[in-house]
Formats: sequence, structure tokens, C-alpha cells
Amino acid sequence: MAHKRTQFELHRVAHYTFFVGLLVAIVAGMFADLFRPEVLLTTLVILGFIVGVFNLTTKETVPFLIAAIALMLAGIVNLGLIPVVGMALRRVLSNIVVFVVPGAILVGLKAIWKLAAD
Repeated sequence: MAHKRTQFELHRVAHYTFFVGLLVAIVAGMFADLFRPEVLLTTLVILGFIVGVFNLTTKETVPFLIAAIALMLAGIVNLGLIPVVGMALRRVLSNIVVFVVPGAILVGLKAIWKLAAD
């Protein structure tokens, strides 16, 4: 029972970490001058790593990886061409990609490890 409770608490921490990372990515994209780039990127990578380590169950693996691929592909689009809000949207999406990639790498490695073990 204690193991299940600890696992649930870690899962909950990871969910909060996801929302914090998403909020940081959006705020930093909208107000680029508030954050030093190296601090922002380091923070997003660490938060993404935490999400990847603790958040995903087996049934969440494939949807997470598909969403991560979609975000990475969307990050290629030059949103800067959109007048007025384009550059802010581009920064927000770039920050979200930086946040999601460490988790996608970890989840992908976990999936490959599980496939190899089976």
C-alpha cells in the first residue's frame, strides 16, 4: 500500500511539474526580456527531465511520444511570419519544444528498453 501511495505522489509531482514547465515556457515566450536564455533553457530541460522520469505510465507512452513528435514538427514552422503575434508564438512553441524533448528522449529510451526486454 505504501509503494502505491509513493508512486501516486511521484505521479502527482510530475503532473504539477508539467504544468509549471508549460507555464514557464508560455510566460517566457510572451515576455522574452524577463529571462536570461541560459537560465530559461536549463530550467525547461530540468523540468522536462523530471516529467519524463516520473510522469508516464505504460499506457501514456505512445500518446506522449506522438504529441512530442507533433510539437517538434510544429516547431519547424516559421510562425514569425504572422504579423503582430508571430514572434511571440514562435518563442512560446520553441520553449515548449525545449521542455518536451528531454521527456520524449527518456520515454523513448524507456520504450526501447521495454521492447528489448520482452
